[in-house]
Parts: sequence; structure tokens; C-alpha cells
Amino acid sequence: MLSLDFNKRVRCPWSLADIQKVFKVIHKNTKINGEVEVNIVGDKEIKDLNFRYRGLNKPTDVLSFAWKEDKIIRTNYLGQIYISYPQISRQAKELAIEAKEEFVRMLAHGFLHIIGHDHIEKKEAKVMFGIQEKIVEQYFSKK
Repeated sequence: MLSLDFNKRVRCPWSLADIQKVFKVIHKNTKINGEVEVNIVGDKEIKDLNFRYRGLNKPTDVLSFAWKEDKIIRTNYLGQIYISYPQISRQAKELAIEAKEEFVRMLAHGFLHIIGHDHIEKKEAKVMFGIQEKIVEQYFSKK
């Protein structure tokens, strides 16, 4: 199963229980076990992280940091996900969807990066986005 550390540093309607429900669907689709830290942050924090680790001086929606990338670290700790709730809200508005849907999508997206998925190559992107959208669909079909 997946266990969570949850930190919320901005106003956001999501609780630990809400995040756990999303992770049940993620686990069903990935069969990955371990611990993940989920941080809901504001624009300044995500912008600082984005600049520090990616060289991009702007806010982004989600950043992931995998602990097992080098295959050397032996731990159940999979990594960290940082989600900018203000950015998610803006994106949802631009896409004319509910912020809740975009949040679930970006939470799944961040987790898939942690477990090794990427979307640089077209073939990889098709696989990753396919799993991501399946998670979103299953999460909302259970409601």
C-alpha cells in the first residue's frame, strides 16, 4: 500500500483523507508500495523550487523528486510531490474544468514521475498520460 506524509502550506480544500482516496486509485493502477510526501504549496515556494532544480524562474503546477532514481537508496520512501494549488486553480480555469479534477490529474502526474514515467519521448508520453487519465477517470467514477 501507499502511505503518505501530508503538508499543506496554503489554503486549499484538500485534506489528508482526500489525498488518501486519490492514492487508493493510484495504487490500484500502479501496484507500487511505499511512502510519499505530498506538499501543497503556493506560487513563491513552487517558483523557488522550479528555479533551483529546473532553472525555470516561474511557477509550475507540480514537481516531483524521486528518491530511488539512482537505484542505490534502499528505502520504502519513494519521494516528494509539490503541488502549487494557486497554479492548479488557474490551470483549471483556463481549461474550463473543476480545480478538483486538475488537482487529481497533477497528483497522479507527480506520482508517475516518482516511479519512473516520463513524457519526453512520444511513446513514453502516451503511456504516462494514459495511466494518468485512467486514474482521473476512475477517481471520479467512484464518487
